[in-house]
Formats: sequence, structure tokens, C-alpha cells
Amino acid sequence: MSTTDVVEQYQPNFEAWIDQFSDWQTRIGFDPAWLGDYRFEIKFDWDTAGDTIEFGDFEGMPKWDRRMQVPQQTVRDAIINMVSVQGDTEFASVEQQWHLLDSAPTEYDRKSAMRIMCEEQRHGWQMAYVLCNYFGDQGIREAQKLLERNSSANPIRGEEDRPRLLGSFNEPIDHWLDFFMFTHFIDRDGKFQLKMLSTLSFKPLAASMGPMLKEESFHLGTGANGIRRIVAQGLIPCTLIQKYVNKWVSTGLDLFGVDESTSAQWAYVYGIKGRYDERENEGDADREHLNEESRGHYFEELKMEMERINARRKDGEQALFIPSDKFNRSVGMYQGKMFDLHGESIEGTEDDWNQYLTSVLPNDDDEAQLQEYFKEEWIQYREWKE
Repeated sequence: MSTTDVVEQYQPNFEAWIDQFSDWQTRIGFDPAWLGDYRFEIKFDWDTAGDTIEFGDFEGMPKWDRRMQVPQQTVRDAIINMVSVQGDTEFASVEQQWHLLDSAPTEYDRKSAMRIMCEEQRHGWQMAYVLCNYFGDQGIREAQKLLERNSSANPIRGEEDRPRLLGSFNEPIDHWLDFFMFTHFIDRDGKFQLKMLSTLSFKPLAASMGPMLKEESFHLGTGANGIRRIVAQGLIPCTLIQKYVNKWVSTGLDLFGVDESTSAQWAYVYGIKGRYDERENEGDADREHLNEESRGHYFEELKMEMERINARRKDGEQALFIPSDKFNRSVGMYQGKMFDLHGESIEGTEDDWNQYLTSVLPNDDDEAQLQEYFKEEWIQYREWKE
């Protein structure tokens, strides 16, 4: 059985970063008093990280414990980039979501969202600690950058603030239906990313993934549970809910990156990003289609989860469905191409396409209608249990 080690003492460079983190909370609108007695901790699960490199051209060699053991600067740079992008998403989601706390439909939902934001910040701490503690001056600078960017979706944002690195984390989360969609679809993508990093060759980062994955399961569970409760309540029609499903699924699919990615191939060669099922899959990796394979697992999981959600529908409501992976894509082979929700090609002009998108994605009228539903009991009540 694996155990989790908690770091008790920090190096001065990370202590200095913590001071900057406190300034970041204030700058982006998050009141530290909301944390209550929550304590940010740096956690490592060394047992599940493993001792031997599990895939790629260095397979069979001991995993790297320090940056100077990493054989090439290009590999070190790639690991730093992995850590930086992961940390960036953690802080971005807090910037996107903190403003929803005052409008939570129930105390259960407010406390669930607060727990998610606490844990996302802890995950950001973890990534900053790895950067500061293991990657010298380069890592310290990258850790600082995590606190210099600010999601374009944050209601509190300075004119000089740079956006977050990934598009999904600059998308506005305007209300609680968006919140549940985001945690269901985008945090589920996060689970896949963490799992793919959990077997990597740099041991401190691999050992960070176990505790993060345990916490992430609550985040995506909150999203799925929220959508089920909305469907079970039956006030918001499934025809309207479907539009928000359409909006967020394509965003989640895009997060897996481009098709036939050379970056994904090199990450696999270096042993720094494996397949989602790396430890379970005994077959040879298709290195030219690594992103496509992971995206396919994600897509199938979404469809299975939607079956569970549909089981809560009231009689007469239409079934929700996961739109085609060709629909409204901004990344990959279907980028910019006109396919409908069912994957059929749309023949017509760009105006025809935009008109179609207006009919299947949330529009201003849908948002106004949703605000009226929010005035009523729109989600099934649930009690918070300590």
C-alpha cells in the first residue's frame, strides 16, 4: 500500500514564492479568509511513482531524481514545460470560478466549489515547488510566471495581465451550469493529463501525480453529480442543457492537442508523457497517434458518463448526447471544418455555418432563459456532510 509524504520544511526560494502567491490571491480577487483552516501541503507518493523508467528510449534505466541526472537540456526543458503548463491550469481555474461562490444554489455546492478551489491552488503549489526545488534559476522564473498570468475570464483583471496558456482556461464560466460542465468535461481531461504524467521518467513529478489524482476525482465527480442533479430536478429542459454540453465537449477534445503530434512523440521518446493506460497496456505505442489515442479514451468515457446522467431524466425529456468529435473543433484534423453535432458535413457558406452554430450553442436568448430558471429550484437539493 502506498503512503503519501508531506514536505515539512521549504527552501528559501520556495518561501519567497509563497509570499508572491499571497499577493496573487489578493490581485485576482480570492479572499484567503475563504480557506478557513485548509492548509496547502506539498505531497509526494514515491511508491506509486516507481523506480525504473517505464517507456521511451530510456526504458529500464533508473528514474531521474534530480535535474542533472536528466541526460539532455532539451529533455529538461520539456519537463519544465510540462510542469509549467500543468501549474498554469490549476491557478487559472480559480481565476475563472471564484466569483461563483456568492451565487451557489446550495451550501453543498458552495462548499464543494470551495474545496475544488483549495485543491486546485494546492496543485499549483505542488507544481511551483517542483519548479523551485528541482530546476534551479530556470524553474524559479517559471514558477513566478505562474502568478503573473491571469485568466481572461477573471472579472478582476488588469490591462497588462497576460492570459493563461491554454484556451479553455481563458473561457468565461458565467454561472453554475457552466461550472458543472467545466468540472465534468475539463477536469476530466485534467485527470487524463495527470494519469499520463504519473508514469514519467522524472520521479519528483511522477510522485506528485498520485495525491493530485485522488483530489481530482472529487472535482470531476462534482461536475457529473451536478449535471445529474439538474437533470433529475427537471426544471431546465434537456434541450437547453444539450447546448452547454455541445459548448464544452469540443473544448475538452481540443485540449489533447494536435493530431500526429511530433511533440507528443518526443515526449514519449524522452519518457516524460506516457499513454493514459501505460501500465495496463502491454502493446507497443503508436507513437504517431498518441494524442488521438488518449482523446479516444476520453471520448468513450464521456459517452459512458452521459448514459449515467440520462438515467436521471424525467419522463418525456429527450436524451442528452455527446456530440461528434468532428463538431466545432479548433485543433486537429477537423479544425475549422463544418461538421454538425452528428459528424455529418455541412455544405454551405460560412454564414450558414455560423447560423447553425447559433442554433446548437448557447446564445443570448438561452442565457436570458437560464437566468429565469436560476430564480427557481433548478437543481436537486443535497446536504453537505462533513
